[in-house]
Amino acid sequence: MSADADGLAQTYDVAPARRQGLRIALAVAASFTVAVAQGEVIPFLGAIFAVQFLMASRRPMRIAQAIGFVAVMVLAGQGFMTLTGLLGERPIAFLLVLGLIYFACFAAQLNGRGGPAPALILTIGVIAPLLGVLDQDLGTSIVVILGKAAANGILFAWLAHAALPDPGGADAEPTLSAAVRPEAARMAFANTVILLVVLTFCLVNNDLSTAAVLPLTVISLLGQIDLATSLRTAFGLVIVNLLGGIVASIAFTIVELRPELPWLFLILLVVSLLFGGRAAADVRTGKVYAGVLITFLILFGLGISPLPGSSAEAFSTRIGFVLSGILYTLVMAGLIWPRRLE
Repeated sequence: MSADADGLAQTYDVAPARRQGLRIALAVAASFTVAVAQGEVIPFLGAIFAVQFLMASRRPMRIAQAIGFVAVMVLAGQGFMTLTGLLGERPIAFLLVLGLIYFACFAAQLNGRGGPAPALILTIGVIAPLLGVLDQDLGTSIVVILGKAAANGILFAWLAHAALPDPGGADAEPTLSAAVRPEAARMAFANTVILLVVLTFCLVNNDLSTAAVLPLTVISLLGQIDLATSLRTAFGLVIVNLLGGIVASIAFTIVELRPELPWLFLILLVVSLLFGGRAAADVRTGKVYAGVLITFLILFGLGISPLPGSSAEAFSTRIGFVLSGILYTLVMAGLIWPRRLE
């Protein structure tokens, strides 16, 4: 590895990194499989939450933190659904208020504040308005869905820590020196514009399962794109993220041929080891592979979930939406972010 690459990528000690990668894989596979077995409408949400929790820290979440996160997820879901009910028929006001919330979340992310909460609230802030405006009957409240998914993600993150504890206590957290970001407010504003444009497009799309892919892909990539300091690395982000869609397509084909829970668990475990292991192995580029894993979970989950509009026939369309979301995000970031790519 070159000296420049060494400067960008600080790696964990090998043994702790492997344990963390295994924790991510176990938590994702178990969370997703249990949610499918229970007939959850959005079975991938708990797995996404588990990835976010485990990527935020190598230490298990404390009980008080867990209760707080579940409360935040439920309150955020209720807040977004209430906002949708009040302003759903007034699109300009609705999008302006959503934009203020998105801006606060992006600003917190860019300044390294709030742990996984900003990313989770952004995810909820896309799913809940889509469900509300598109008027999809899920058979249960989105607030209940979010509360169960948050509890599911925390539970399986805990179980992964219990199965793979750190010998002699938790390892010290690997850290990167905090970057000075005087342009954070402008970047947060640009991210907000990028997300609002694509959300507006999706709100007029009647196919929820397809529409959801685009903004969720954009959110995932916006969390990675600050690594794109050159056109070469930007192209690398396109390829790596598209790989998540390709792997999801292959996994979906296998599950169609062998639709049994053990096969589902095994596929999720292997894919999560592939991406989750890379995510845990490197402090700097870990969020890229965590984002790719989340892209995989969204696509794969929408393929097998009972969401209205979900179908095998639409799967290739969703991969096209992933590619569109990646290219759209990179182009828009190149146009309105502070000048970075050379």
